[in-house]
Amino acid sequence: MHEFIFTFDSLFELWAFWIAVVALAAFLLGGTYIVTRPQSEFAGHPKGLFLLFLAEMWERFSYYGMRALLIFYLVQHWAFSDGDASIIYGAYTALVYITPVVGGYLADRYLGQRKAVLFGAVLLTFGHFFMAFEGTGGQDDPTINVFWAALALIIVGSGFLKANISVIVGQLYSRTDIRRDPAYTIFYMGINVGAATASIICGFLGQTYGWEYGFGLAGVGMLIGLVFFVLGKPLLLGKGEPKDPAKLTGGKEWGIYGAGLAMVALCWAAIQYQELVGYVLGAFGGGLVLYVLFTAVTKLVPEERDRIFAAMFLILTSIVFWALFEQAGSSLNLFTDRYVDTAGVNASMFQSINAIYIVLLAPVFAMMWQSLARSGKEPSTPMKFGLAIVQVGLGFLVLVWGSEGAGAGVPTPVIFIFLIYLLHTTGELCLSPVGLSAMNRLAPAHMASLIMGTWFFASALGNFAAGLIARATGGEGVGEEAGKQVVLDVYWTVGLYAVGIGVAAMVVSPLIKKLMHLDTLKDDTLEGAAEAGLEAQGGGVHPATKS
Repeated sequence: MHEFIFTFDSLFELWAFWIAVVALAAFLLGGTYIVTRPQSEFAGHPKGLFLLFLAEMWERFSYYGMRALLIFYLVQHWAFSDGDASIIYGAYTALVYITPVVGGYLADRYLGQRKAVLFGAVLLTFGHFFMAFEGTGGQDDPTINVFWAALALIIVGSGFLKANISVIVGQLYSRTDIRRDPAYTIFYMGINVGAATASIICGFLGQTYGWEYGFGLAGVGMLIGLVFFVLGKPLLLGKGEPKDPAKLTGGKEWGIYGAGLAMVALCWAAIQYQELVGYVLGAFGGGLVLYVLFTAVTKLVPEERDRIFAAMFLILTSIVFWALFEQAGSSLNLFTDRYVDTAGVNASMFQSINAIYIVLLAPVFAMMWQSLARSGKEPSTPMKFGLAIVQVGLGFLVLVWGSEGAGAGVPTPVIFIFLIYLLHTTGELCLSPVGLSAMNRLAPAHMASLIMGTWFFASALGNFAAGLIARATGGEGVGEEAGKQVVLDVYWTVGLYAVGIGVAAMVVSPLIKKLMHLDTLKDDTLEGAAEAGLEAQGGGVHPATKS
């Protein structure tokens, strides 16, 4: 039996590991206490928010535990080149973000969000456990097919879970409730607890004692999240249930689950032909944009149509952000491993920095946005997006400056890794939770999951573009210093472009804000709400909304 809990390469690694274990346990116990209290709210928010917080925390634990190790697993275990590994990584993360479009559509039309999340969680649990089957390594090992199957299960499982659990968060609040942005920020903070602790715990175990330990623990985390979601159903107050249960009778519900398994088979094939994923993304993306715009023009009143146009601007702008931000799991992970003075700490553990910053800074940003809103000085959503893109670009420029300032042949000081993640995190807090809230607010009720799925599809495009950028940083065969310079040259170029695009987005932000028509937003009125104290929702029925 391995006595791995006592073996660390540095004092920092030891403290990081045990602090992560204690923090994860504290949030588990604290969250369990909150959701089992008799009161219907905690800290001014419904307990359902904290149930979703816990479920998504464990889902993110499993996802980021695997993500911290994946690029190293591809290069060191399956013996892919840096370039090929980066494209596989980019295709995988892209598919993770494109499948929510399908999952969102099926939830809107048939399953409802809760059942979609439950099905996705089951697929994810199997997928993460399959990752623990590593075989002997190398691309000739037939066990690699189990690896492809594990990725496919995670891709489709994320598709059913990812967009829909975010929609349920929004359904807990009215559209003009001032708690919406803080709620999404709390939700976003909670899931990053899972991401931060997973990168440290699973990353350490996987790189130090074997891939099966890191990936296996990620599977356990997903199983815990599934249990929380099943047992906590009453706390959702009937939100996310099928709009028309008749559409699921006669075996139709199982037919939808069968279609989900067919998607797993399709993704199993697609992940092995990564170049084709780019063409599929382009074709599907063009069709999706046209479908959303056609729906907006032909079926929506003018103000709703303008809001969709504003949402599409935000969605397209976010692609630039994610293309740079998602270097973290691929090229930046390899850069940290090879060219940074980490003092013996496993490079995968540095994946936790972003999530730790989120946990520390999310409450600050939530309070800052609310304070600025009360005084009428809060930046508009499109202005926040512009600020986010500027910051992600500056992060790369700072890393390049620090690396070149250290001199040739000298490892990059680790402080610059902390700085790039700091700038990327502050940018993320200006874009990601704000974007989640904006999608839910701007979309008409009958298009909520579709628009949220489109938001995640933009992340898919950004992730595939991130894979292409990461492939450009590959410098095998040119020597260590020349390889490092290749990476820095790419980072300098993309950093400058990002700053320019961000400034342009800030310039046009007043026009986009006008399209949002925030002054005329109205809450959806639920039938029966006035008469029965929301008994319809409490009984698990999602009543129709009045226009």
